[in-house]
Amino acid sequence: MAAEICIGEGTSLKFGVCFYGVIRRGTFLANWSGPDEIAGMTFVKYLLILAAGMALCASETLQAQTRPNIIVVMPDDMGYGDLGATGNPVIRTPHLDRFAKESAELTNFYVSPVCSPTRASLMTGRYNYRTRCIDTFKGRSMMEPDEVTMAEALKEEGYATGIFGKWHLGDNFPLRPQDQGFDEVLIHRGGGLAQPSEPIENDKRYTDPILFHNGEKIQAKGYCTDVYFDAAIDFMKKSQESGDPFFVYLPPNAPHGPYHDVPEDLLAYYKSIDLTPALAGNVSDKHKDTVARVFAMVENIDQNMGKMDAFLDESDLLENTLVLFFTDNGPNTMRYVGPFRGMKATVHEGGIHTMFYARWPEVLNAGVKSDRISAHIDIMPTLLDAAGAKVSGDVKFDGKSVLPLLKGEGKEWPDRSLVIQTHRGDIPQSFHHFALMTQDWKLLRGSGFGLETLDGQANVPGFELYHISEDRGETNNLYDSKPDKVQELRKAYEAWMADVSSTREDNYAPPRIFLGADEELISDLSIQDWRVGNQTGWGTAGKWMVDFTRTGPFEVSVSWTEPIGERDITLIIGDESVAGKLSADEGSVTFPDISVPEGETTVSVEVGGKVGKGDTLRFVTFERK
Repeated sequence: MAAEICIGEGTSLKFGVCFYGVIRRGTFLANWSGPDEIAGMTFVKYLLILAAGMALCASETLQAQTRPNIIVVMPDDMGYGDLGATGNPVIRTPHLDRFAKESAELTNFYVSPVCSPTRASLMTGRYNYRTRCIDTFKGRSMMEPDEVTMAEALKEEGYATGIFGKWHLGDNFPLRPQDQGFDEVLIHRGGGLAQPSEPIENDKRYTDPILFHNGEKIQAKGYCTDVYFDAAIDFMKKSQESGDPFFVYLPPNAPHGPYHDVPEDLLAYYKSIDLTPALAGNVSDKHKDTVARVFAMVENIDQNMGKMDAFLDESDLLENTLVLFFTDNGPNTMRYVGPFRGMKATVHEGGIHTMFYARWPEVLNAGVKSDRISAHIDIMPTLLDAAGAKVSGDVKFDGKSVLPLLKGEGKEWPDRSLVIQTHRGDIPQSFHHFALMTQDWKLLRGSGFGLETLDGQANVPGFELYHISEDRGETNNLYDSKPDKVQELRKAYEAWMADVSSTREDNYAPPRIFLGADEELISDLSIQDWRVGNQTGWGTAGKWMVDFTRTGPFEVSVSWTEPIGERDITLIIGDESVAGKLSADEGSVTFPDISVPEGETTVSVEVGGKVGKGDTLRFVTFERK
């Protein structure tokens, strides 16, 4: 008579002790066939086998318990100076100010001047130019899906992974966060809740927004930042119940504009006080109103940080949870930025230098500060180091773990150079809108984020050199007086550009969107991701680079924000086209039965008559039948 012994099985901890013949990811198994078999085994030997299995179980339990939970909070367009802890004289951020005091701090932490490049670097530990993500729209903010993400690496190590807020690295399969290692996903699409990639019916709402939960469109209730934090807390509760460590990525879209929909009670407060000390010299009524709205959104973030901290404390998770707080770029208006100059989209310190706090009471001492330079590319190596995790395969990080700095152990930390560069356009241009930093020096050229190329441009700003460790405000340009230092840093930049460009062999074309895949049966192609050449803004006509995983059939609809009048509409897929008619009072036209060529091609739409800016379409939707 056969029998089976199963002791302490715990799938949530990715192990169990089930004696059945194999060891698999911490599971000890042994077979026995009852009295006949055990007769041939001494009782002591059997007990030794049992003890070994239980010891392995205990070891796995200890490892699971000591791995930290991880939370990364990164607001959108919040600046270095938007905290009381960084010297802002008018803003109310008591929870974040306390969090800063409880944390270790990196005082020279850099990000990109705009959001998507920071997000790609954060997710991969690599410079964004390696990942195809080089801008924020028109197909340039889509991250190569073969890149190994932080979520994928931590998930492989047994972490439950969730994102709540802004992704902005691709809206369609295989680019979405659920395709890139996240178990739980609650996000808006594109770059914000008021951009063309959001559902037409959302009407730019931050309150009660339409969001996407694991790929499904849902109607949320509440202010967007509150919704994200509440969902993240629910996810943490479920992870705690299951016994899994969790990785929570919490990038709210606030305080990114527009500023029309903010918490009214907080707005009333900031409209009632004198904001002059935080206005950077612009005391116009319009600027005061905008800054009041931004500060209302920031204080709402602070309130949510307090709510999350209360949950962590009440749940006995605070001690072994590593929480990071920093921003994706500089502030979205010219306002208080501490000792720095500049704002979002600039490569002066105000655009790329942000706060960085790390709290992990079990490991990090509060008040530890390091002035060694670091950047977004260091986050993934640092978190893997903290989790005792590694990346499988041949992955080359540009960043390095700064955990020793946060522990106060980086006494002999070697100097390094970091490069930050981002500007509009399909292909990065050498020496265009960049900054190279070493510990003491900074070479930059603030040639303009909005320029795609410098060819033929008049009055382009020149190069600047600062002894940055002594001149945080970048007031004394030493470019002309330090030619040897300029040459040294220019060579370092040229080597960096050659290196990062070699990853894509100068091919910065976006990854293709897969259509017809089982993972996404309905695909909305938005103008966020079409290619429109050198047109300014979103453009009025473009192409999507796609890859059809099957020939169809598909139902295809072409949609506008509102009716644009009676028009002839032509849907073009590769070399094939089909004609349709848009009626005067309708905002969309449907092609009910479309077959397509399998494989890589392009999708575009031609609209009869003159197309103005307001006539730009919003979506081409493919639904697999």
